[in-house]
Amino acid sequence: MSSQISKTDDGILTVHIGGLLTEAEFTATQRSAAEEIDKETEKVRLLVIAEDFQGWKRGDAWGDVSFQDKYDTRIKKMAIVCEDEWKDLVLMFAGQGVRRFPVRHFLPSEVDNARAWLLKIISVD
Repeated sequence: MSSQISKTDDGILTVHIGGLLTEAEFTATQRSAAEEIDKETEKVRLLVIAEDFQGWKRGDAWGDVSFQDKYDTRIKKMAIVCEDEWKDLVLMFAGQGVRRFPVRHFLPSEVDNARAWLLKIISVD
């Protein structure tokens, strides 16, 4: 898997992921995101873009929720951009419905809509 984290001037923290996600790589990505969140005085908006995503490595331990416990109160919302085939699994993995903030899925062709939703320019049902 590859991952890259960047922050834009509009306050969106963007996480690009691709390939087969391992627990170790996911933990490292969370650690990098935590460093960026810790720099902020306001809640952050997360944009997760999965390109060439191949899923999660089986057999890894995926039960660590310490990042959620510590940072959910510091996140305003999360938009996840991925192919429709991954929608249900990605939303379940991201904890849609149990997180302390809204989580929404967008198709790769809708990345601008995802940004607009994060910035409250548009609403999504």
